[in-house]
Amino acid sequence: MAKIEEKIFDIVKPTIQAMGYELVGIEYHASGKFSTLRIYIDIDRGINLDDCEKVSKQVSDLLDIDDPITGQYSLEVSSPGLERPLFTMEHYHRFLGHDVKIKLYRAIEGRRKFNGTIFSVSDANDMVELATELGNVEIDFKLIEKANLVPDF
Repeated sequence: MAKIEEKIFDIVKPTIQAMGYELVGIEYHASGKFSTLRIYIDIDRGINLDDCEKVSKQVSDLLDIDDPITGQYSLEVSSPGLERPLFTMEHYHRFLGHDVKIKLYRAIEGRRKFNGTIFSVSDANDMVELATELGNVEIDFKLIEKANLVPDF
């Protein structure tokens, strides 16, 4: 996570958890007047529009007080959906054996994008191993820019 996402995560996590939700992760896309702060929440029964509205109101109030983002932005509170983003090593453990799409900050073996199955996860050295069509690939967690589950229909 980038620095601003980490700061916002720390600000909103206690409130979101106290409301009974899991804070899945945060994305911030800076783009001048069109910046977007997206907060993903989840709960066992699934997320509906009322959940997003409730959390949005609470988070908006918190961010108005702390004001970690300079300038204008749109706040979106969302379910992680079928293509659930993976933000933490815990997420990779939870979805071991599931298919994912991963985009890296820099290339490994000449590639920045990988599709495969989460084969193993090592907390000792922060490595995620994918079983891909080209064989197994070990990826340093710090190199992962974006990762999403691939829905299984």
